Amino acid sequence: MSIFKKADILLPENTDMEKWAVVACDQYTSEPEYWQSLREFVGDSPSALDLILPEVYLSSDDVSGRIDNIHKNMKSFLARGIFREYKDSLIYVERVQNDGKVRAGLVGCIDLEAYDYRKGSSSPVRATEATVTERIPPRLRVRQGADIELSHIMILIDDEDKSIIEPLSEKKAGFEKVYDTPLSKKGGSISGYLLDDDTADNVLKALDRLGEREVFEKKYSLTDTPVLQYAMGDGNHSLATAKAYYEQLKADDPGKDLSDHPARYALCELVNLHSPALEFEAIHRIVTGVDEKSLTELLTRKLGLSDEPSDQRIEIVNNGIHKEMYIHSPLSKLAVGSLQAALDEILAKRGGEVDYIHGVEVVEELSKQDKAIGFVLPDMGKNELFPTVIADGALPRKTFSMGHAWDKRYYMEARRITTD
Repeated sequence: MSIFKKADILLPENTDMEKWAVVACDQYTSEPEYWQSLREFVGDSPSALDLILPEVYLSSDDVSGRIDNIHKNMKSFLARGIFREYKDSLIYVERVQNDGKVRAGLVGCIDLEAYDYRKGSSSPVRATEATVTERIPPRLRVRQGADIELSHIMILIDDEDKSIIEPLSEKKAGFEKVYDTPLSKKGGSISGYLLDDDTADNVLKALDRLGEREVFEKKYSLTDTPVLQYAMGDGNHSLATAKAYYEQLKADDPGKDLSDHPARYALCELVNLHSPALEFEAIHRIVTGVDEKSLTELLTRKLGLSDEPSDQRIEIVNNGIHKEMYIHSPLSKLAVGSLQAALDEILAKRGGEVDYIHGVEVVEELSKQDKAIGFVLPDMGKNELFPTVIADGALPRKTFSMGHAWDKRYYMEARRITTD
């Protein structure tokens, strides 16, 4: 049975699509002015902004009222006939990022029965980074009582030959174009094409083959290891929320057959890990409130640090000065995993705080503060992602980022998640 499936996809008609599409709600969380200016740009035009809760407002006094308005807007949009529904469909997406690179994707839905975000999961769909369960309840409040979902979830496949999604570009002229629009706020542009039935069926078969044990074992040279078919790229907490909502429905009515309930599935976009538009960037660490010399000594003992080269390398930055060190007693397949595990253990006993930093220059400056020390980490290679998740489970939090905030997925498609 397919894990990724066709979906009944809703798209607005007779709407300014540049004003309809807005960036993922978990971006610009410390910049309320971004969302205020976006509201001014949207004005009274129908917009996905009316149907989502930007996380910058999660702690606001009026959050309950905002959620109520989201639910009301969903009902209003459906009643007014804003949407056209494309039944049992897949949409091929081409996103031209702000840097001009093209990210190809495929929109459908993922079976939540095949997804488990917990560390140590052996499900075919897995989180790539640790899921913070405390971040689920506020999102769950939005999903409860919602008639439709919009998605910024991006799920990765490991198709180094680029044989599944990328060839659709050559066929797109024969597909119905369902949207083509610039995106606001440095988002670039996006176009979507409805796959014909034969193409959609062939794509699903090719995706299913990624989950076959024989293919998996050959690809990763592994046996007796649960198959990892799909790995999370962006939006893991949103997918975890969809899972929590579905599990709640089952718990509330244990005798009811929910096998065909729309909430069993979550709308998402599949993207090939090997897309040239996806760039993995390391997220560095700065530790404050510590004795730098003592922490370095403890890490040296814990990780077997020395200047003799090994497979795992880090740079320790103190007072702006870099020192390259190598890990000889790794705690993970990746340097970031080894470092994070050691820091978690040491700081739990000794005190101190970790912050996660984009940009080496920022680490250098912050390391000049009193009782502060930085750690610069190497970028993770794309070929390391699936093998590491298979071996270690979900990676440590803040292992890598994929592009700038404006390159994240914009809400475009929607889907009903109720049966009314």
